[in-house]
Amino acid sequence: MRFIDRRLSILLASASLLAACAASPAVETAPPPLAVAEAAVPSSEPVPVPSLVQEVSIPHSKFVLDNGLTVLVHEDHKAPVVGVSIWYNVGSKDEPTGKTGFAHLFEHLMFNGSENLPGDYFTYLQQIGATDVNGTTSFDRTNYFQTVPKGALDRALFMESDRMGHLLGAVSQGVLDNQRGVVQNEKRQGDNRPGGLVFYEVLANLFPEGHPYHHTTIGSMADLDAASLTDVGNWFTNRYGPNNAVLVLAGDIDAATARPLVEKYFGDIGRGPVNNPAQAMVPTLPAPKSIVMKDHVAATTVSRYWAVPGLLDRQLVALDVGGSVLGGLASSRFDKTLVRDEQLAVSASAGMYALQRVGIFFVQATVKPGVDPAVVEKRLDELVAQYIAEGPSDAEVQRATLGEVGGRIRGLEQVGGFGGKAVTLAEGQTFAGDSDFYKKTLATYASITPAEVQSAMKQWLTRPAFSIRLEPGERPPYVETKFAPDGKVPATKTAATPGPKREIPPVGQLSSLDFPDVTHTRLANGVAVDYAQRTAVPITQLALSFDAGEAADDPSKRGIQGLTLGMLEEGTAALDAQAFSEAKERLGVEIDTSGSLDRSTVSMSALSANLSPSLALVGDMVKTPAFAPNALQRLKTQALTAVSQLQKDPNGIAARALPALLYGPNHPYAALRGGDPAALTAASREDLLAFKDRWFRPDNMKVYVVSDRPLAEILPLLNAQFGDWQAPAAPVGEKQFGAVPARPAASRIVLIDRPGSPQSVISGGQLTPIDPKSDIVSVSTANDVLGGDFLSRINMDLRESKGWSYGAFGSLSLREHSVPFIVNAPVQADKTGEAIKELDAQIGGFLSNKGVTAEELARVTANSINELPGRFETSSAVLSAMMSNDMLGRPDNYYETLAARYRGQTAAGVDSAIRGALARKGFVWVVVGDAATVKPQLAKLGIPVEVVEAR
Repeated sequence: MRFIDRRLSILLASASLLAACAASPAVETAPPPLAVAEAAVPSSEPVPVPSLVQEVSIPHSKFVLDNGLTVLVHEDHKAPVVGVSIWYNVGSKDEPTGKTGFAHLFEHLMFNGSENLPGDYFTYLQQIGATDVNGTTSFDRTNYFQTVPKGALDRALFMESDRMGHLLGAVSQGVLDNQRGVVQNEKRQGDNRPGGLVFYEVLANLFPEGHPYHHTTIGSMADLDAASLTDVGNWFTNRYGPNNAVLVLAGDIDAATARPLVEKYFGDIGRGPVNNPAQAMVPTLPAPKSIVMKDHVAATTVSRYWAVPGLLDRQLVALDVGGSVLGGLASSRFDKTLVRDEQLAVSASAGMYALQRVGIFFVQATVKPGVDPAVVEKRLDELVAQYIAEGPSDAEVQRATLGEVGGRIRGLEQVGGFGGKAVTLAEGQTFAGDSDFYKKTLATYASITPAEVQSAMKQWLTRPAFSIRLEPGERPPYVETKFAPDGKVPATKTAATPGPKREIPPVGQLSSLDFPDVTHTRLANGVAVDYAQRTAVPITQLALSFDAGEAADDPSKRGIQGLTLGMLEEGTAALDAQAFSEAKERLGVEIDTSGSLDRSTVSMSALSANLSPSLALVGDMVKTPAFAPNALQRLKTQALTAVSQLQKDPNGIAARALPALLYGPNHPYAALRGGDPAALTAASREDLLAFKDRWFRPDNMKVYVVSDRPLAEILPLLNAQFGDWQAPAAPVGEKQFGAVPARPAASRIVLIDRPGSPQSVISGGQLTPIDPKSDIVSVSTANDVLGGDFLSRINMDLRESKGWSYGAFGSLSLREHSVPFIVNAPVQADKTGEAIKELDAQIGGFLSNKGVTAEELARVTANSINELPGRFETSSAVLSAMMSNDMLGRPDNYYETLAARYRGQTAAGVDSAIRGALARKGFVWVVVGDAATVKPQLAKLGIPVEVVEAR
């Protein structure tokens, strides 16, 4: 279950992983002086929002089958893939009393096989190399999506039609009981996080009993316990008919080809009952209401909530823009006053949860340690009142709307996934009966006025609010499941009798990957530049990569790298933090910093029409950062609060503990997530400037660019900003890597107590002898079989067989100088010991007499080859691949070489690779959970257990 973002859910998400284009070996080129001198430089004036809106278009065809299935087809031939997305107009708001969580539980059942596709649905998806695969349930709809190679479209349509029309004969009591356990572990996983119980209270108090939005999508343990096979049959029959669905095909397809295929596979499915999704009014509380909650949080958070109009109301756009100005933008009123100027809060925000019938508007602030929460609450209310009285300025509204439109343009690059073009079309058709609804929404953003924003805020935010003060403390006892199979219904009993068999269509010819050409050149000062062109959207992606990362931190000063990166975003010599944020927003450019273990990166995603001034901001940011003392003090407080929160979050606790246990405390890779509180507290401006001068400098930097603009236009702009940047006098930094520490001869368990946790986080690891720059194809295939994907042995055992976890995986983490194998397995608390025993058995078996099978090898090989074009659909994915190829010493066409190498694998070679990499008894298992529950279980395993405090 996923909560909807504060923005309108129909807004397209920004581009995700990789993209495909023509490829050939890269050529080293020198900067052409004449081209640099003569290339036209784009205007430095931001492009107006209405002009950008004209660039957002998703042309498509529409037809409706006789059974009522609505089909939308959008052509996008940039890659040989098709996004297949099907939306059912049913969500948790449509659940009857006593059946909360059922819409989401049913979504899980749809992935556990149909009458003609027995077993796990992911088996068939992997055979065709599907990417961007998932299903989600919201309050208002349930959707299923995958991006498939063009030659596998027949198979994908057959698969979706089989679970639409031929499901119930495959849903057994055993499958229902298993997925009930999986969903309950998904619920535990979310509930176990600090603040994980807040949204239950928001819905229960903001919406009255019986209101469709009164309960969460994940539901209650008791209602999940009560779900029966009869419920499954009724839900499917009443809600999953073709006349209650929208199918979108977006990608390398046209309507003339699509229509006969859809009619072939879906045409014989009968209509279902007429579905009438639940209606819902926008309630008003009779009086303000406040509650206090306690949880494992580092600082107090104060919040206000109001019910407001839903997706189809024009006022929602006004409220969304109003929320951005108030607390969504980096330059927002809250950020400026509460966080930067008065420093009463470590963070503050405002925005929307956008639902179909209603919305939820919120304002919140996390109180700075040492400040009275009552003072922050008072100031929060004063700022809201002042904003309502004054309204936003024209400039604020323009910055907010440009951010929304920029996100829409970035999203146009992806056909499927969580936020691609298929999602936009399906959402408009499902919720508004209009697949072009996105155009109307964008037109509203482009035309919204400050007066409209002020009027909407005044109308809805002057009503009584529901308020929560979330304070550090002990949360109430967790309400656990009481379900236990009673055996009255046999595990093999199905919800219906299977129908006639259907023939599974073959997979057609699949295209091979064509990775973009990569051109290598240099700036005037010798800085290397790698460039690739992608023309699908008018966006330029840039990464300034510094050879630093967390590994550059002195072992006694963990966190300095992150703090220094953060200070780059806090203003320049010419612009303070507020002015810098406003400048970014005026251009619609996204500028961020990030640090991995090996690299520190400044990234930019710019509207190419605004490229020149966007690059100028990046140039000022890295060359002349201000490192203002007041900003440093604020960032240190935020960083220390974030560390305190990590020390209370189960995943954060595990992540801070494991690296030092694997590498030893002084190794560069023994990073302490968030940093060392002592080092952060002691860090001075001089310390950060010294770090910057050693590591963030032109002779330690490489530039990567993926853009729709040609290199002849890009290069002079880069030279203008970075070509004359000279290294400081300080020597360049050097990381101190020694030999990889020896792997222990025997496993051990490190237990970290987190009282009251309904779920334990298991994070195990060991260092391998793998050279990250060697041929890792065979060992990667072995990893996929053991723990690397959904169908891996670890996940299928703990999730799909036993139902103890929402997901358990193992991965080989490629770092520049090391390759650890890491297992992550959150499991229900009462199964912690058994889960470690099962993990040990799965790993041990795989490394001895239960090596890779012929079926596993064939499946993983097919998936690895067939997914390649879909993996590289977007420019940001191409950029990421260019950077990783460079760091690991791979050729530019590395991914094009993989198919042949995958085909050449043997079971013996795969087994040999993994057995040479892993040792069954070489693990350190970190367990974060309730020691009173967990420790007796661990004592039975025969593995030494050490209890330690969270770092």
